[in-house]
Amino acid sequence: MKVKLSRRYHPKISFLSHLAVWICLVLTLFSCGPQGRDGINEEEFAGYWYKGLAEINVFDLTQVRYGQERNGNAVMIFVTEDFSRRKQVKLDNPSQAGSDARKVMKLNMTRDFVTGVYPYHTMLSVFTPVNDEVNSFKLTASVTEWCGQAFTQMNWRNSGYQVQLFSYFESEGDQELKIDAKPEDELFNLIRLNPDLIPTGDVQLIPSLVYQRFSHIPLKAERAKISIEQRSDNIRELRVNYPSLKRILTVRFKQFFPYEILSWEEVQTKPNGDKEITKAVRKKLELLDYWEKNDSVFEPLRKDLGF
Repeated sequence: MKVKLSRRYHPKISFLSHLAVWICLVLTLFSCGPQGRDGINEEEFAGYWYKGLAEINVFDLTQVRYGQERNGNAVMIFVTEDFSRRKQVKLDNPSQAGSDARKVMKLNMTRDFVTGVYPYHTMLSVFTPVNDEVNSFKLTASVTEWCGQAFTQMNWRNSGYQVQLFSYFESEGDQELKIDAKPEDELFNLIRLNPDLIPTGDVQLIPSLVYQRFSHIPLKAERAKISIEQRSDNIRELRVNYPSLKRILTVRFKQFFPYEILSWEEVQTKPNGDKEITKAVRKKLELLDYWEKNDSVFEPLRKDLGF
């Protein structure tokens, strides 16, 4: 006759069973992906960024081009979305993507201004992981004007950026590069996540993709000095100085979450000592599900945004 033994008579078996359950639980938790960057209050972050709205910031822009100041508009749109780490595109069905799904902070930044008779339009997109402590997964930038267009894409793979550059200039297109450095353009997103995530001191940086197109310098890592200083009770200032490029980027932002960006400025010192200053000062902020408002009836909202 077989005898069924109760667990209470086998404490060793009971301990091993509980240990196995505990190990499975830990493995399950860690297999679900990153648990969050240090320095990000997940509850506070979710309360602002996971409401299904984008933050639209409109700036008065003064852009130096061809040695002259041009007035225009700049827009910075910050929004979180689900992203495929493997394909490096926005996911259509995040719930079916499993561990490939990543939350990213996306920045879409545009500049619009006119040079003489013809217009310029630039667009920068930066996809920065909210939880993974790695560089931005992907960056793209385009510059269009009546002479032609140029496009750059950077994908973070195998501990470096695989870069593709396309241009209507013979000397610039088409190119494929690999660069292992942090991109300057992701600093805007790191401010929004938590400015304390930004490395300070001497750093190797990939200069702004739009700046690289405007200046026609080779795209490569450059030595930069990064600092963050307090400017008032509620305002801090990020400063990025490139000694070899004679260029300084300054970004002013609010000290406390959600770390709103108030202004940015680029100062380029020319060989003769003259300074060219491009700057943008925020005039409007709105939280808006703009992708749901593409009917013509919503066009008056552009006036509310300052256009």
